[in-house]
Amino acid sequence: MAHEKNRISGIKVGGFKSISTEQRIEIRPLTILAGANSSGKSSFMQPLLLLKQTLEAPGDPGALLLDGQNVRFTSTDQLVSKLAGKDLSPGFRVCLDLLERESLEMTFRREEGRGFELDRMIYTAANERIEMAPNMSHDDILQILPQPWKSFHQDLAKREKGPLHWTVSRQRCFLSFGLSSDQEPRRQITFGPYGVLPSQAFIPYIQGVIHLPGLRGNPRRTYPKTAGGPYFQGTFEMYVASVIARWQTENDGKLETLGKALEEMELTWKVKAVPVDDTQVELRVGRLVHSKRGGAHDLVSIADVGFGVSQSLPVVVALLAAQSGQLVYLEQPEIHLHPLAQRRLAGVLCDAVKRGVVVVVETHSALLLREIQTFVATDRMDRKNIKLHWFQRAEDGSTTATAADLDERGAYGNWPEDFDRTELEAEKAYLDAAEIKG
Repeated sequence: MAHEKNRISGIKVGGFKSISTEQRIEIRPLTILAGANSSGKSSFMQPLLLLKQTLEAPGDPGALLLDGQNVRFTSTDQLVSKLAGKDLSPGFRVCLDLLERESLEMTFRREEGRGFELDRMIYTAANERIEMAPNMSHDDILQILPQPWKSFHQDLAKREKGPLHWTVSRQRCFLSFGLSSDQEPRRQITFGPYGVLPSQAFIPYIQGVIHLPGLRGNPRRTYPKTAGGPYFQGTFEMYVASVIARWQTENDGKLETLGKALEEMELTWKVKAVPVDDTQVELRVGRLVHSKRGGAHDLVSIADVGFGVSQSLPVVVALLAAQSGQLVYLEQPEIHLHPLAQRRLAGVLCDAVKRGVVVVVETHSALLLREIQTFVATDRMDRKNIKLHWFQRAEDGSTTATAADLDERGAYGNWPEDFDRTELEAEKAYLDAAEIKG
């Protein structure tokens, strides 16, 4: 397998909602999250989305912004684990891994009536481990501070002509080192927006997450003009019209690729963004599935076609807009899709992975999974790029994640086969009933 660009390669969560026991899922270029409703699939990704919306807030919202565009909570009680007969957890932990052997673990503590506080942060790399906590002493910080910053402190203290001491402060959802002067008037010496931040390398990967939720809203007559990437604050669906408008201007081939993908899914063959005024854009799509002579003008508003187009268009645009190493999290991309379109969606995912995009798909579609298996069996996809995670809830309400790989034939081993079992049971029930009547 060719060398991959650095990216998020794993997420570990504990004490969060139904994930009471700390568990880790590996993130590969194509990662499938499957399981029954309310089994914990979304819960595993929500801590990452909390970090994203906290970093994107216009002001400092505290350690975590609970009620934002990506996830919405109104109380800490809704986030922390609570199993049958047990008290609420005092907080939760989340750890992110990067492909280039870096990890960042954060422990958030509930504060009654105040949300969450960041209780501890641990950064690890190949030969380095930095554990930070609020209210660390100057001497404690010096013991773990990287040497370049110790030398900087000594040089700066000479220029300041007075003592300086290191402190730890919270900056949004991270902890950072800073220097304080004991001279009057006292002042804090900062080093950019995030201070001396061991977690600096993780920020672009968190903010770069493209999130497309399962509830994508009804198609609209017009859409507001927005940013065109590569970073998309909040959820992605409201950026689609502006991204398409930018592709029309740049003429870089992405618009043609979009049309071919939608035509392959038998939804439409053409999409066009039409400026309505200085602030609004209308999306028009081909009324027919395939192009015909004179069909370039046979376009209608996206609000006047089936839901399959309006719900799938953001999926395909998100995958085409993402850059190499960027994580795209798709919730239920198969919503409102005909079975054939669900199968063809696998090809769109495959093409994105080949361009280096990291795709995490939460799905209930057995057809989508089966088509991915077929791609592996026919060598259209490298099985090493795919990871399957199955989520189940125990009787006490706790979530367990089971992982599996595909073999060279596209088959998986001990992964629970609920999808196939349900389809087989339905088929058997029908054949039995038909035989009785026959």
